[in-house]
Amino acid sequence: MTYTFSTEIFSDLHKDAYGFRPRGHRFYDEATTDAERQEIWDYLCQVVEDNMAAEREHEARALRDFETQVANTIALGAGDRIAALRWMTQSEEFYNEQCVEHWVWNRGILFTDEGRALVKELMEIVTFKEWEMV
Repeated sequence: MTYTFSTEIFSDLHKDAYGFRPRGHRFYDEATTDAERQEIWDYLCQVVEDNMAAEREHEARALRDFETQVANTIALGAGDRIAALRWMTQSEEFYNEQCVEHWVWNRGILFTDEGRALVKELMEIVTFKEWEMV
């Protein structure tokens, strides 16, 4: 049998799967066989793949929800996408690009291609406020 596990990066894989590093995991136990380590490794790889699929599904849903909100805003009278985005952001205070990214992040789409394009689009639309020193 060919083993693909790596003791050097097991901790990283575990963190990718569960969000924390393992402590006292049986993977490191001297009594654990290589075959058992491979089973643990394969299971964690599957957990990571499942997490990634769930994240893609969440992002797709968030994109659909956002585009539905844009379409509904247009239907309410905004007229076009740019006007709809202005309406959707008019109550926000933007000071810099990071504020725009935060607005997009709150919608769950910042780390998508569409989200990055939206940030660029909004950078041309929103009005930035000056910082006030108190």
